[in-house]
Amino acid sequence: MKTLARIALLVSVLAVLAGCTRGMGDLRTWVAQEKAKKGVPLPPLPVIKTFETFTYNDQNLRDPFSPSSLETTRRGNTNSPRPDANRPRQPLEAFPLSALKLVGTIGSGTNIQALVMDPTGVIHRVKHNQYMGQNDGRVSKITPDQVDLVELIPNGNGGWMEHKAVVAMSEQ
Repeated sequence: MKTLARIALLVSVLAVLAGCTRGMGDLRTWVAQEKAKKGVPLPPLPVIKTFETFTYNDQNLRDPFSPSSLETTRRGNTNSPRPDANRPRQPLEAFPLSALKLVGTIGSGTNIQALVMDPTGVIHRVKHNQYMGQNDGRVSKITPDQVDLVELIPNGNGGWMEHKAVVAMSEQ
């Protein structure tokens, strides 16, 4: 019985293998026809423009990769505002202004203090001239509705410029 099953298995494997080699003639004919077809002509290559080269040092021209004299004078300008690197950072400077929420105020007049909640849910008392936000934002004015700040942001030339920002009371 075992030998009969083995013989049947061997015959079926040979039949399958014989069927695999049978249809190759059609495939070879189709490949030959496709190779004989003429392809679509390719468009001509574009003309490459040549550019005149310069040696900047030989013609007394400014190197475009080095800062101009105007940029170096702006960087050396001591009148422009700049962040105080020596002052200790305050807790609300760890968060962007968009993440801080004004939840209330305490006091009135010159003694007014803002209650500002950070993203972790901690409420901080903020006074005039304290700092908050990640751009050296100094509190310039506190009203019952909002806290006005003056931030220092880079001007793109290596210097700094002042930018006014507001943290307003959120509507609930």
